[in-house]
Amino acid sequence: MPGGGDRGKRVTGVSRVVVVGASAAGLAAAEGLRREGFTGSLTLVGEEEHLPYDRPPLSKQLLSGEWDSERLLLRAPEAVEALGLELRLGVRAESLDAAAREVKLSDGTRVGYDALVVATGASARRLPGTEGVAGVHVLRTLEDALAFREALGARPRLVIVGSGFVGAEAAAVARKLGAEVTMVTDVAVPLADALGPELGQLLSDVHLEHGVRIVAGVLVKEILAKNGRATGVRLADGRMVDADEVLVGIGARPGTAWLEGSGIAAANGVECDSTLYAGNGVWAAGDVACWLHPRTGEPTRIEHRTNASEQGLAVARNILAGPGKAAPFDPVPYVWSDQYDLKIQIYGRTRGADEVRIVEGSVEDRKLVALYGKGGRVCGVVGVNLPRATRTYRALVAEAAEWDRARGTALIGRNA
Repeated sequence: MPGGGDRGKRVTGVSRVVVVGASAAGLAAAEGLRREGFTGSLTLVGEEEHLPYDRPPLSKQLLSGEWDSERLLLRAPEAVEALGLELRLGVRAESLDAAAREVKLSDGTRVGYDALVVATGASARRLPGTEGVAGVHVLRTLEDALAFREALGARPRLVIVGSGFVGAEAAAVARKLGAEVTMVTDVAVPLADALGPELGQLLSDVHLEHGVRIVAGVLVKEILAKNGRATGVRLADGRMVDADEVLVGIGARPGTAWLEGSGIAAANGVECDSTLYAGNGVWAAGDVACWLHPRTGEPTRIEHRTNASEQGLAVARNILAGPGKAAPFDPVPYVWSDQYDLKIQIYGRTRGADEVRIVEGSVEDRKLVALYGKGGRVCGVVGVNLPRATRTYRALVAEAAEWDRARGTALIGRNA
């Protein structure tokens, strides 16, 4: 058994840990527990039949055909085996009895625990009435990506509903593969809600240059179908857009349905304190966790790959820390996106920013670093094709530097 003796049991009194969700967050929690010396029973439950795999490449390298599915694995099978897990793949968690500290699984078995880690991620939101309609896709799982990749092989007329990062990345790949792409979004400028109007327009211009048609400022009312197969979409203003395939990219819903009636609060994700603890021996990590951010005091849920791994490790440390010794989780969120020849990197939170300032490069050159501020504090930084320079501003985000003071530094002053 891996680990460093029985420190986990001695410090915490925890001898059985169940992790629900064979995700990046779930795997990180399991690895963190073993690395910190936990030698007790450790069960990893996953609804999918695959070993834990990386999801960001689904809309990038896997979709384009650059990678095969084996390259997505977060760890080789032998590395997972070395963790000494009871691995329950292809089995869904159906309900939780928090009082009895027991998880009921879809195969009828029940698994008891001293500590439970909820790492069930999120599922793609779908448009009503599209279940079972051929040619309608979402992009969340390996099976989703493989089915969509096969559809793109026919160079279809593709309508993408939504203009978030997943939809934008899929649009870029689809154009490279020869599909005719129309992106429909209810915002005036795609990605402006996340990046602001100037950078949102930059990305829109790049998509337009690559032949993507953008229909902005209008909702999709319904997906049209004939003989059980999608034929296009009807917009809220009555217009219709023909399609052979439709990709729905309208966000995700945290995986909490199985927790209903358990006594664990889970409105917009599992509601946790600043240490990621939800009560009754339950912790949460990854896309499903909604925790009180220690700096802002606001409920925060982040759907970023790096955040998932960081939270999984934090939960492992906090489980073993013992009562009253768990540490608040206070990260600098990081996310990236590849679109055509643009590499976009984001540190911190940019949504809701009331100040945006380009501090290096320019929109014209399509190489830049922009700082984002909210309430007089630096809240985020976005880089386009300047990865090294972007990282240098991370410290301002981490300390939530005063915006006016930041403007006076050498980093920003030349652009004031």
